[in-house]
Amino acid sequence: MKNFMDSLMEMENSQLKPRFNLSGSLCSLPVLKSPVLSPSDDHIIYQQDDLFLNGFPIMEEIRRQGKLCDVTLKVDDQSFSAHRIVLAANIPYFHAMFTNDMVESTQRDITIHGIEALALESLVNFAYSGHITIDVNNVQSLMVGASFLQLTQVRNACADFLKKRFHPQNVLGIRAFADTLGCSPLVESADKYLQQYFQDVSSSDEFLSLSCKELTDIIHRDELHVTSEEQVFEAVMNWVKKDPHGRKKELLPILSKVRLPLLSPHYLADRVATEELIRTSHECRDLLDEARDYHLMPERRPLLQCFRTRPRCCNYIIGHIFAVGGLTKSGDSLSTVEVYDPLVERWQMAEAMTMLRSRVGVAVMRNRLYAFGGYNGTERLSTVEVFNPLERVWSRVSPMHCKRSAVGAAALNDMLYVCGGYDGITSLNTVECYQPDKDEWTLIAPMVKHRSAGGVVAFEGYIYALGGHDGLSIFDSVERYDPLIQRWTTVKPMLSRRCRLGVATLNGKIYVCGGYDGSTFLQTVEMFDPAINEWKFVAPMNVMRSRVALVANMGKLWAIGGYDGNSNLSTVEVYDPQKDTWSFVAAMCAHEGGVGVGVIPICKPSD
Repeated sequence: MKNFMDSLMEMENSQLKPRFNLSGSLCSLPVLKSPVLSPSDDHIIYQQDDLFLNGFPIMEEIRRQGKLCDVTLKVDDQSFSAHRIVLAANIPYFHAMFTNDMVESTQRDITIHGIEALALESLVNFAYSGHITIDVNNVQSLMVGASFLQLTQVRNACADFLKKRFHPQNVLGIRAFADTLGCSPLVESADKYLQQYFQDVSSSDEFLSLSCKELTDIIHRDELHVTSEEQVFEAVMNWVKKDPHGRKKELLPILSKVRLPLLSPHYLADRVATEELIRTSHECRDLLDEARDYHLMPERRPLLQCFRTRPRCCNYIIGHIFAVGGLTKSGDSLSTVEVYDPLVERWQMAEAMTMLRSRVGVAVMRNRLYAFGGYNGTERLSTVEVFNPLERVWSRVSPMHCKRSAVGAAALNDMLYVCGGYDGITSLNTVECYQPDKDEWTLIAPMVKHRSAGGVVAFEGYIYALGGHDGLSIFDSVERYDPLIQRWTTVKPMLSRRCRLGVATLNGKIYVCGGYDGSTFLQTVEMFDPAINEWKFVAPMNVMRSRVALVANMGKLWAIGGYDGNSNLSTVEVYDPQKDTWSFVAAMCAHEGGVGVGVIPICKPSD
């Protein structure tokens, strides 16, 4: 009986015998004349692109039939047969095991520890098929197994699956799980989530079950997003009272990380000072006294500088960007409002203001959007309105003392500040402070300079006023207001004169962009680093932008609208501080520049 090889040889001799030789001499075919070939043309390379794509399913089927398998993996009471070459080629753990003369390299049966059987089966199947199903029931065991077997891409896929399912009730548990696996990207994502949604996370069972060290690590962070330090204090007290007998002794190290000086005097007196656990602790009362001194003796403030006096600032907020008022192409004022959703990367219309406003001041406090003054096409305005994103309605509040367009506004320590502007006659140096709880405006110390079309921003406990003009000169100067000593002080000037500029803070630095210097519409961008008290240029924007709005969102800067010297702009570009680059994103759909802009954090995670 003929074997397979004998049959193959007969076929070659009878059917596949060559009819010409490589030199091109005659066999039984006529001579074919062809061009002279160069050395590189005397052969071709054929590549079958789907060879591996088709081959691995066949190998998988061979394995399922139990054929040609040369290793058996055992976990608990289950066994999985496979081919060493496939495992070594596609799973780094087995590559190291089988190619480095380890004792397992010659064993038929290998016992695996530290991984669940179902996870190992899925990951071995992945080595043959290149696909794996991840769901809520298996994601943890798969991620453990993928980490054990060094399947980095599968581990990353599991991490991405978990990121999309962050919730205030589970994010701390996911973070702890990621930390045990050394998955730093998932840990960092969980940190950003809990920092942005701290108030919601602090109400979870996981938060109340944290250890003292874990809680201290969280509340010590500058990046916590809170509308008031009251939220941090209340979270700490809720944690202590979950087990007052066992946790009472932990109150001091935890309370020392709460920024009590940032609490209002009324809250310190009515809430903190009356808390029994604080009243009965001499050390805790010392922290309370420090906070009181900070308010009662502002002249001693320089002696009290520490992290507890530094406002928190979350640089990774994911928020809706609201573009308010502004101008049409023909220069008419608008009441139009549109909003950019960064999750879908699209602008859409929002509820319009109650009146027309261009050159309007905008600020956000406690997740409400305020619009101050502006110009309605006929006169400068003193009116103020506020948008409630939950009720989706604008409502009027008390007007300012002065009419102001081209006005700057910022929020600091539960107060709103409007600085300078133009009243229709002159540039202003007056400053007003608004208390939303009382719906009252107060005139405070005026700025050193009269500033119209300047930039205003809150930064490290101060209100900064940058650039602008007084009707005669355009400024590079900068001054800042200290609310505790109620005084404006001139500080380091910018590198360029700018009015109609954009200003925002990010990662502990101030950025200014665009504007007008008296002769040129600017696209340059500067950054101020308070650690070295210096300004420096960073990457310029892609286009010139005067009357530009600048905001921070998602760890980046967004330059919105403006005027390039020829036309009003609807375009938007984003600055990545890590790459020092600007890139265009979706343009506004209803505005042509000159807008006021504010970011309302997406504060309620979807279930």
